[in-house]
Amino acid sequence: MRAFSTDRPPKANSPYTVDAGHFQYETDLAVYSHGNADGLTTEQWTLVDPTLKLGLTNTVDAELQITPYESVTTRSPSNKTTVAGIGDSFARLKVNLVGDDGGNVSVALLPYVKLPTARSGLGNGKVEGGVIVPVSLAAPNGFTIIVMPEGDYLKDATGGGYHGAFDFLVNVSHPINDRWTAYTEVFTTQSFQTSEKPVYTLDGALTCALAANLQLDFGGNLSLNGIGPRLQLYVGLSQRF
Repeated sequence: MRAFSTDRPPKANSPYTVDAGHFQYETDLAVYSHGNADGLTTEQWTLVDPTLKLGLTNTVDAELQITPYESVTTRSPSNKTTVAGIGDSFARLKVNLVGDDGGNVSVALLPYVKLPTARSGLGNGKVEGGVIVPVSLAAPNGFTIIVMPEGDYLKDATGGGYHGAFDFLVNVSHPINDRWTAYTEVFTTQSFQTSEKPVYTLDGALTCALAANLQLDFGGNLSLNGIGPRLQLYVGLSQRF
């Protein structure tokens, strides 16, 4: 098999697929998010939201991400509300175009569809989708760079229409030793709906190889402009069979 590769812990996706006939899961064990805007404080917890992957061929895998439980608590000076339950699900197909078996460049197409499985108050109840294009580049001195454009087709915040959005990130990683790898990235979301403000984050993460096909990770995301969660912390686990 190829070397163990995951789409987590940062926002960057890997262009590498799961080997044909093999199964892999990648999951947050817990995610905590905190935000504060317009006099409202928001806290969100997500517990165990696995992405399940099955290698269909040596360059294609099918993926399903589910969220059995999340909770969102919103506080104002005079009120507090909490909504908890199942979240949305995402079906994805990763198709590697070049570099799945090695080389200095690897590229994949990653179309996805959001399935509106979330309970009321946790999702908008609409199907959404998009295409992600992760590109991995080998850099000098053991560094790896991932650049990742993404185009999304999303439900409008109000009304019945849809709008486009564009995401982009640059991720840099480097092994610390045989077990630990460090990641840092900058990320942005730019919505084509004028009422939505852009999002900018600075992210960092560490992975620890517990075994050849078992990995623990830790990370955090920090908002650079106060839009969306101001701070997000997580711990996760990935394993291949």
